[in-house]
Amino acid sequence: MNNIAIDKLVEQVESKYSLVIAVAKRARTLAEHSRPFIKSQSKKNVTVALEEIEAGKITYDRPD
Repeated sequence: MNNIAIDKLVEQVESKYSLVIAVAKRARTLAEHSRPFIKSQSKKNVTVALEEIEAGKITYDRPD
């Protein structure tokens, strides 16, 4: 299992709430057969989405 530091992920987005929204949206697109932006050992969409954010492949800008 890959241990992803939530604190590092929150630094890439505005807050934990933004992180949850970004991961949920990306996991949903992965579930709809979108290709991952990184190679991952995991088959779980949420884990892949977290790893993509950690790698800087996914960003989230809060709508105003």
